Amino acid sequence: MDSLEIPVGSAAPALTPIIGTQRPPRIWRFWGTALWGLFIFAAMFIGQIGVVAWFMLRRGGPIDISAAVHVVGAGLTISLSVMMGLPAVLAALWIAIRISRTPFADYLALRRPSWIDLAIGAVALIVLVMGWDLLSRAAGREIAPGFMREVLNSARADGSLWLLVIAFVVAAPTSEEFFARGFLYRGWSESFLGPVGAIVLSSLVWTALHLQYDWFFFCEVFSIGLLLGYLRYRFNSTWLTVIVHGLNNLAALAQTILLTGQG
Repeated sequence: MDSLEIPVGSAAPALTPIIGTQRPPRIWRFWGTALWGLFIFAAMFIGQIGVVAWFMLRRGGPIDISAAVHVVGAGLTISLSVMMGLPAVLAALWIAIRISRTPFADYLALRRPSWIDLAIGAVALIVLVMGWDLLSRAAGREIAPGFMREVLNSARADGSLWLLVIAFVVAAPTSEEFFARGFLYRGWSESFLGPVGAIVLSSLVWTALHLQYDWFFFCEVFSIGLLLGYLRYRFNSTWLTVIVHGLNNLAALAQTILLTGQG
């Protein structure tokens, strides 16, 4: 076979480098967000129920319904379970967002809000909550839900009030907002639902995480979810909704302490 000869003085043919193409970042749409949302919720549940299971085993004795109710209703158990839900949610979110190849902070809109944004969010929250308090008084209902009073009393009894504050004011707002207003809203707002549908649906999912309340407070939680969803849409910052959510929980704890006459 004749060999290929290159004439003297002629340039060698250029070799085209082979460059691997990388798939572009993506945002999970409706079904992707829904399925990954179930995965994230399951991680949150496992993280929280793990604490309950540990307290049940540590308690000893027969495991029955009455023992489970006693353990689950304890302030220390609730505080630690809420706090353990945060790393579980963060890990699940990291997996879902890592696969999408989108930067974590960009996907969840972890942008620092301005002082004006914070002021607007705080004032809107105050107006909304005061409206619900007035409606509650007019209907002859208690302003603070019974669940809050029971958890507060239990936490004070076992010396874990400070853990309860951290759990309700820091851990719960962070995990729930990263999940609802960060992940769910981001994907659903870029689907056929659009921003309005994403605000409503993510608020419904978030409200479903608060089944410990009766129908009245359930409606109040949903309305707060709509406000947080609007703030997420208007200012494009999940950190803003985390802070406003935390302020709401802090105010609820302080209100419960004042109403129960415990300081």
